[in-house]
Formats: sequence, C-alpha cells, structure tokens
Amino acid sequence: MKSVFAALAAVILLPWTSYAQMYDIDSAHTRVGFEIGHLGISTVRGQFGEFSGSFKFDEKKPSNSMAVAEINVGSIDTNNDKRDTHLRSEEFFNSQKFPVMKFKSTEVQKVGDGHLKVKGDLTIGNVTKPVTLDTQLKGKVTDPWGNERVGFKATTKLDRRDYGLTWSKLLETGGLVVDNEVTVLIDVEGIAQKS
Repeated sequence: MKSVFAALAAVILLPWTSYAQMYDIDSAHTRVGFEIGHLGISTVRGQFGEFSGSFKFDEKKPSNSMAVAEINVGSIDTNNDKRDTHLRSEEFFNSQKFPVMKFKSTEVQKVGDGHLKVKGDLTIGNVTKPVTLDTQLKGKVTDPWGNERVGFKATTKLDRRDYGLTWSKLLETGGLVVDNEVTVLIDVEGIAQKS
C-alpha cells in the first residue's frame, strides 16, 4: 500500500519538479551576429568572435530559466579591416575604454511551443538598457561523447543611438550612411554542465 501511495505522490508532484539544467555556451558552435543598413541600399553583416556565458534552461517551467553573457567588443568582424578599426574607435564602441559588452536576463516567458521571450539588460559602453530576445528552441540532443546539448536561435532589434553609438553622415538624398536600427542575430549551442 505504501508503494502505491508513493507512486501516486510521485505522479502528482512530477509537474512541479525542477528540470532546470545549467549549460555553458559552446563558442565553437555559437554565433553572435548583426545586420545594419548601409547607404539605404544594402546591408552590412558582422559578428563578434569572442564571447562567453552560461544559462539555465528549465523546459518544464521556462520562467525558472536565466542567462548571462559577455562579449569582447574588440573581436568585432565585418570582413573589412578598415571598417572594423573604425567600429572599435571612440566614434563607435570605444573598445579600449569599454572592452566588454554584457547581457543578463531578468525574465523568461514562454509564448508558444518552443518559443520564448528572454528579457534582460544589455550593457554597451556605460549604458544599460532593457532588451527582449525573441527566442526559439532548436532542440536538445546527446552528442557522440555523451554531452547533453541544447540549441537556440534568438533575434532582436536595437536603436544604436540608445547606447551612444551615434556616428553617421547624411547623404544628399537625406538618408544615412549607417542606419540607426540594428538587427541582432544569435545562434547559441550550450553544453550541459556536469555535476
């Protein structure tokens, strides 16, 4: 009889059990990229090559999830050395004074099957602003070496002027050399931490 009650209790309590797992970001299989308009006629794409972070993911109760990350601003790469040097300069990121960009989540909401809204604070330079990442769970697998992995795709849009990144020039047509809106595109693969 005791075993029956124990089994029944386990079934009742199962939905409330924490399924949270900590993951480290696998930088070799993660991309932190962005897109921004140029001259009103094309798009410049770039990425940051150096970053680190970790996150907790609770698939059963996403509100228990969280994430933190740091990005090396000097690792920016738009496939053009002259442009990258300008982006690192005081006219843009000022990477000598502010070498690290930071993100820390404040809330995770489930908005659909496999879809999340990850709200958090993004710090660029000496400015911290709230952002929301529209996030999609790509899947969970165990790799051939026995590591549990999970993947996400996340996007958001920022106004670079909110972070003091105001450099641009006006065109004769009235447009800007560099658009103000930046699209952030992130593909994250995490490796489960082992106890």
